[in-house]
Amino acid sequence: MGENYLNNFVQSTFDAVVASGTDLSEGSLVIGGDGRYFNDTAIQTIIKMGVANGVKRFWIGENGLLSTPAVSAVIRERGPVWQKAYGAFILTASHNPGGPEEDFGIKYNCENGGPAPEKVTDEIYANTTTIKSYNICSDFPEIDIGKVGSTVVKSEDGSAEATVEVISATEAHVALLKTIFDFDAIKALLDRDDFSLVYDTMYGVNGPYAKAILIDELGQAESTCMNATPKDDFGGLHADPNLTYAKELVEIMGLNREGMKIDVGDRK
Repeated sequence: MGENYLNNFVQSTFDAVVASGTDLSEGSLVIGGDGRYFNDTAIQTIIKMGVANGVKRFWIGENGLLSTPAVSAVIRERGPVWQKAYGAFILTASHNPGGPEEDFGIKYNCENGGPAPEKVTDEIYANTTTIKSYNICSDFPEIDIGKVGSTVVKSEDGSAEATVEVISATEAHVALLKTIFDFDAIKALLDRDDFSLVYDTMYGVNGPYAKAILIDELGQAESTCMNATPKDDFGGLHADPNLTYAKELVEIMGLNREGMKIDVGDRK
């Protein structure tokens, strides 16, 4: 990842969003990511740059985590209306990858919860080819993103302030899913004696969502969710759930290396 890779992209994006007609001082800017390399540091940088570019309110996923679908849910569903989000920076290695092993990335979603349209992304790219400087409020304090709650920071003369609110990473997304899927029917299936489930999230960002749904909402055992605490390096494992890299999961499921069923006894 080259010097100022993040700063240049963020400033280029702010400039493109303003050019599209968005007032950064109205509503909220969402920030969250997949918990990979550089995630926490990048969030602090984006907050400081946001303040310098006129952002007055931030919504940050707890522990810096927000999956891409969760970001979309927050943008579209979270209120009140006067705080509605106009966009989000999503930190995910699957987009614009940087980092020492292409394990950091960033993208911008717009007010409809979806990816920025081509007109905006073209403007962002054009800006990155000509950028000479970026705005950053270096003295803005570091925010504790591990605790849900709001922090209000005011300028010394009281003429300006910014609010950084750390929000639940799962609440909005789970609430939306409950309006789409029949959780009672799903729970009835999961509770059957002849049905068993294990979900290996492989230390990825889906871990908190798996626990919120399967354990908190559907009442399943803690053992239903494996490796459900996100880690910046996927716990040193290869995050590909195939027969080679998901050995523990495959064994629990009662499969051999060829994917054929073997007898592992009662694992309900």
